[in-house]
Amino acid sequence: MDVTGLFSACLIAMVAVFILLGLLAVLMELTTFVFPAAAQRTEPAVIAAISTVVAAAYPGARVTRIEEER
Repeated sequence: MDVTGLFSACLIAMVAVFILLGLLAVLMELTTFVFPAAAQRTEPAVIAAISTVVAAAYPGARVTRIEEER
């Protein structure tokens, strides 16, 4: 196999992989749109741990709302 044939074979394989990954990304997007993830609730043990740490660090303070930052 000459250099040109090897180069074109590699290029075709790379394009095929990118197309396949693109199709999988679209499929994943459609799947998450049709079946959205359920809202996760914070476990009571986590809330108690956070409240305990805040009370130890800042006496007299209390936790009013816990949010996840994205």
